[in-house]
Amino acid sequence: MNKYIVLLILGVIVSLTISCSDDPVIDPPMEEILQDTTLYNFSYGALPSPTLPDDNILTEQGVELGRMLFYEKLLSKDGSQSCASCHRQEHGFSDTTRFSIGVEGLSGKRQAMSVLNLAWNSNEFFWDGRAHLLRDQAILPIQDELEMDETLENVISKLNNEKMYRDQFTRVFGDDDITVDKMALVMEQFMLSIVTYDSKYDQWAAGTAELTESEERGRLLYETEYNPFFPEFSGADCAHCHGGANFENDQYMNNGLDGETDFVDMGREEVTGDPMDRARFKVPTLRNIELTAPYMHDGRFQTLEEVIDHYNEGIHPSPSLDQALLATSETGLFLTAEDKMDLINFLKTLTDQSFLSEERYSDPF
Repeated sequence: MNKYIVLLILGVIVSLTISCSDDPVIDPPMEEILQDTTLYNFSYGALPSPTLPDDNILTEQGVELGRMLFYEKLLSKDGSQSCASCHRQEHGFSDTTRFSIGVEGLSGKRQAMSVLNLAWNSNEFFWDGRAHLLRDQAILPIQDELEMDETLENVISKLNNEKMYRDQFTRVFGDDDITVDKMALVMEQFMLSIVTYDSKYDQWAAGTAELTESEERGRLLYETEYNPFFPEFSGADCAHCHGGANFENDQYMNNGLDGETDFVDMGREEVTGDPMDRARFKVPTLRNIELTAPYMHDGRFQTLEEVIDHYNEGIHPSPSLDQALLATSETGLFLTAEDKMDLINFLKTLTDQSFLSEERYSDPF
């Protein structure tokens, strides 16, 4: 080949190479984050329809963001704790310690309440009801010096540093402006979504499972009222306070843990100022009760046996004591050792095994 032609070809190649190398590097287009208002598939089995907030409709992205924040340790002062640290799924979203330990090593004053089936709660939140709405409750532990001990301002700053959160707030609200109010709303959404409804008891009620003889005797004891005139027909009268589909009554009650001179925690009175609310505390659901020890507002009882012994023979009268419990305080509930065991076996039928591993409620990280 003519050497001039060869040189010409080489020149063209070099020219093209130089030309291509001068082309700007074009980054791939960034993903556009859009708001997604797809409604959350809220399942609750045979439970009655709950009254959900009209101004905070549950969406898939809202519940997911709430779940992220529930498990986010950035919400605490030193990045060591999240809401889930004291509300663990495997323990019915409660704590196994009597009083939870906060980021500064300080102990709380009350046992951590379970946060399941709150969609059926209609009488405020915490043991003493100091939070009117669930969204109010959601942000208070963050600021409590005995718990997460962080400022909301710092939390917002930390979340703003994470693109993951800016994007998720955009999916929920349409923009990446992270605020305390938005945080509270999505955390409310997630906690409302935590539902247990598939225990052995529920399966029995649906006709798909059978109770053992002991469990059935326990169920009858649970539902039968106290009868001082015919002890042989008297029951444990549990449904008086823990009735209905959610096994609670949306009330604050003094259940006779202490006499008036021994009160340490004034309970609901600290919120209302009413002396008749002294030592009254929120009546919790008994669903998954097998998993949520220790029991009572101060976690004084480690076992269900201790709880039943208290109601059977340990009621302490006081002016604010529930009248039904006052009536049993002189005679007790007449429960035998077999009665107690049957009652405990029934209470264990309220455990929902599928709930304990439900991915929708688990750590997203």
